Amino acid sequence: MAEAAGDAGPGPELAAVIGATVPTGFEHTAAEEVREKLGSASRISRDRGKIYFEVPARSLPQVHRLRSVDNLFVVVQEFKDYQFEENKEDALKHLEDLVKELPWTDPLKVWELNNSLKKKKTKRKKHSLQGPASREKLSAGEEGAADQHSPDGQEECAQNPVDTEAPQGVTSRNGVEEEEENEADVRVGAQEGSGRGSKAGASEAGEAEKVLRFRVTCSRAGDRHSFTSNEAARDFGGAVQEHFQWKADMTHFDVEVLLNIHNNEVVVGIALTEESLHRRNITHFGPTTLRSTLAYGMLRLCDPQPTDIIVDPMCGTGAIPIEGAAEWPNCYHIAGDNSPQAVKRAANNICSLLRKNESKDSSAALGVPLDVLQWDICRLPLRTGCVDIVVTDMPFGKRIGSKKKNWDLYPACLMEMGRICTPGTGRAVLLTQDKKCFAKALSRVGHIWRRAQTVWVNVGGLHAAVYLLRRTAEPWGQPC
Repeated sequence: MAEAAGDAGPGPELAAVIGATVPTGFEHTAAEEVREKLGSASRISRDRGKIYFEVPARSLPQVHRLRSVDNLFVVVQEFKDYQFEENKEDALKHLEDLVKELPWTDPLKVWELNNSLKKKKTKRKKHSLQGPASREKLSAGEEGAADQHSPDGQEECAQNPVDTEAPQGVTSRNGVEEEEENEADVRVGAQEGSGRGSKAGASEAGEAEKVLRFRVTCSRAGDRHSFTSNEAARDFGGAVQEHFQWKADMTHFDVEVLLNIHNNEVVVGIALTEESLHRRNITHFGPTTLRSTLAYGMLRLCDPQPTDIIVDPMCGTGAIPIEGAAEWPNCYHIAGDNSPQAVKRAANNICSLLRKNESKDSSAALGVPLDVLQWDICRLPLRTGCVDIVVTDMPFGKRIGSKKKNWDLYPACLMEMGRICTPGTGRAVLLTQDKKCFAKALSRVGHIWRRAQTVWVNVGGLHAAVYLLRRTAEPWGQPC
């Protein structure tokens, strides 16, 4: 099968069922983006934080440019009602036998096409401003920075083939952590052994044959399984190794096979992303750096229109305004924070975005409609009623500030946001995990803000909420 996948180039008729992990709570947002940009209908998985859609294999470049997805994988086969045996040995034996029955050929062709696209992209990067060192920086320096600064409140988890954190593909599923009851996210390769080798389309130049290296990542949720994720990955990986004669390697692998088990739903896939797509904008991390995919979902929730003025008054490292400037360049974005260090990080991230734009089109010095400055959130240097949208990640009171301080901060913030927003049309999208404090603060400013929608999300294992607020037509006034 591996030989067939390597020798036969994908034709225009080749289609792929793509699985995508997305920020929990924003599955419908991701489905809307897929429909708008790819023209494909999506199915939202019962396992929160995942969607599935079918596209022609030639559309893979457009798939990788989606803003709302974290990781991508091509589905080998999906079983919506898989009946597991009660006995552990029988259940694991059935998973082993499943490997020989799966339709691997077309998904492997899609995987090889995806690899060829990545190689072309790498060659282009060598001629860019950041070229030769970019990949090394990504796999070493940047990942190290993420590990040092990643918060548990607003996660920025490193997703690198050599890390020991959450693996890519099925494992960047923000909303599943609290639902998983056993050893989910266990990455296990099959028992080490030398393979006989198989021809592969991804073989390097000058090599007639290359033994592919692989690992199996098992993600499992549910309490009715007689086996652990570790055991499922081990036995399933052993069967994969025997079937393809690949060599198991848990760190330096070519192929990552995904075994996703959610109660009686089983999905087998092959990862298409080595690193989560949510890391596209940020190079300088702070203690509460927000995922770019979550920032996109929050921005999309408020439906930005051309010429809108969008403000993030507590921007941190600038994830929200940078994502906004990249996706909605016809709006004007203003970022600010009371911390000089945060403003510096945001400015550095904006510079990185500018360099990226210049590398794409070196003939033009492209700017971004975004300014960043230091200010006091309770005394913004903006005129009353001049802002269309406020989007921000409010302090949870864990890594930044405290829950005690939030009782005074939240009402003051909502009042100031109400002052700068246009009465009748202004809106705000606010993320917080301190839901009790926010509800109390919102009740105090009910004459200014009306809650229109709440999206429940998981941020680094914390159960948080994204609130869409609409500005009432009442004129702004000082709190009683």
